[in-house]
Amino acid sequence: NVLDVKLARLDAWNALRTAAAECYDRALRDLDEVILPSPATGNHHVWHLYVVRVPRRDEVLASLHHAGVDAAIHYPTPIHRQAAFRECGLGREFPNADEAAERMISLPIYPGITEAQQDRVVAALRQAVRH
Repeated sequence: NVLDVKLARLDAWNALRTAAAECYDRALRDLDEVILPSPATGNHHVWHLYVVRVPRRDEVLASLHHAGVDAAIHYPTPIHRQAAFRECGLGREFPNADEAAERMISLPIYPGITEAQQDRVVAALRQAVRH
């Protein structure tokens, strides 16, 4: 079936996403306005998403979209604010999670993304956060 064929390619796709994440890391590490993802020591990340934190998230996202960059907000609501946890009264106990959720944007990443495409994303992000 289709999933068996895809599973056979999973390691190669993960390696391509890892290379793309490393490219973003190199290209964005000097941009003080952007907080890059940093996997915990000892963990192996497969980079299904490449999520950065930026100031003025909604403005930056709109600017990226205007530049033709398909960035997204994948998880706009922190887990402690999800309906399943609403009755727990946890809404004010996780200010770091709330702040992170308000700043997170997922940059395009997938197996086969080219360095030229990533350069375009990086240029658009640099312009967006500096305006």
